[in-house]
Amino acid sequence: MDTVDAMKQELIRLLCDKAFQYSREPKFKLVSGAVSRFYVNCKPVTLSPRGMILIGHLIYHQVRKLSVDAVGGMTFGADPMACAVAFVSGLKGTPIKAFSIRKTQKDHGIVRWVEGDVTPGERVAVIDDVATTGGSTLRAIERCRHEGLHVAGAVVLVDRQEGGLENIRKAVPRAAAVVTREELMACWRSLPQSP
Repeated sequence: MDTVDAMKQELIRLLCDKAFQYSREPKFKLVSGAVSRFYVNCKPVTLSPRGMILIGHLIYHQVRKLSVDAVGGMTFGADPMACAVAFVSGLKGTPIKAFSIRKTQKDHGIVRWVEGDVTPGERVAVIDDVATTGGSTLRAIERCRHEGLHVAGAVVLVDRQEGGLENIRKAVPRAAAVVTREELMACWRSLPQSP
């Protein structure tokens, strides 16, 4: 097993332990308003030291193939991941900057959606922590384009496999997920307490 595979397996276990919940009956209300049997809150992992190391390396592995200048997405979900990727890229000697996209447009100073050291024309990858319908990732892509950035690809940490990644690919064909709901369910089923 190479380093990337080993890191991914460790990340799946960490997400399964700290971010993933499952219920036989739908009980988790999602941003879309739908109620689901699955819930994924990546913040306990994206904000943890080990999670940042794993996520930084795994997303860097995905975006380096896109030859991007920067990575980022909607605040707050993408922020710790973008910083982790920027840090890893610096360690590897191939710097990729981080940026953040506001949920509401700044109304003072320089009015803009995107914060960070990015300039129009640069190639970027949009990242997100979870994709269900892909709505927040699509908003991030739209706002990047509004600021004159070229969106070369997109990476989501967890694809809930409910059509989100497919929707994102309509806007940015080079879109991928690090982990799928299916992989999280396989991990959950392997736990002693799962039926």
